[in-house]
Amino acid sequence: MSEHFRVQHIDHVELFVPDRYVAAKWYEQVLGLEIVREVEPWAQAAGGPLMISSDGGKTMLALFEGRPRGSRETAGHHRVAFRVDGGDFLTFLRRLKDHPVFSEDGQPVHSLPVVDHDQAFSVYFCDPYGNRYEITSYDYDYISDNLEK
Repeated sequence: MSEHFRVQHIDHVELFVPDRYVAAKWYEQVLGLEIVREVEPWAQAAGGPLMISSDGGKTMLALFEGRPRGSRETAGHHRVAFRVDGGDFLTFLRRLKDHPVFSEDGQPVHSLPVVDHDQAFSVYFCDPYGNRYEITSYDYDYISDNLEK
């Protein structure tokens, strides 16, 4: 029998925009979303996101610099990220042997590389249909102490 796993909520949705700070200003004026200052350093890294939120970072939009995918008719979200606590992050990793996810090329995957973002950990994968997902946790110290090396 596999361990119980459940996401807490959507952490962020990724969008590509031509200029992250110009887009952030628009989202602030129109939707009241503000830059999440605690993780703004991520935007300083090459290719890093500028995170904006209306609830202090509980649910965010991740603005990545680049061309929006497709045309105006087909532009869409790049990835949905689900937030979990540290224990559920590790449980998700263990469950992959019995509940595989998929790679970008559609192959079943039974383990995933863990990405260390310095303040959070994430894993990236697809569903059987090619939709992109992320499991992320901000329980950095707990995962650092308990992640199997």
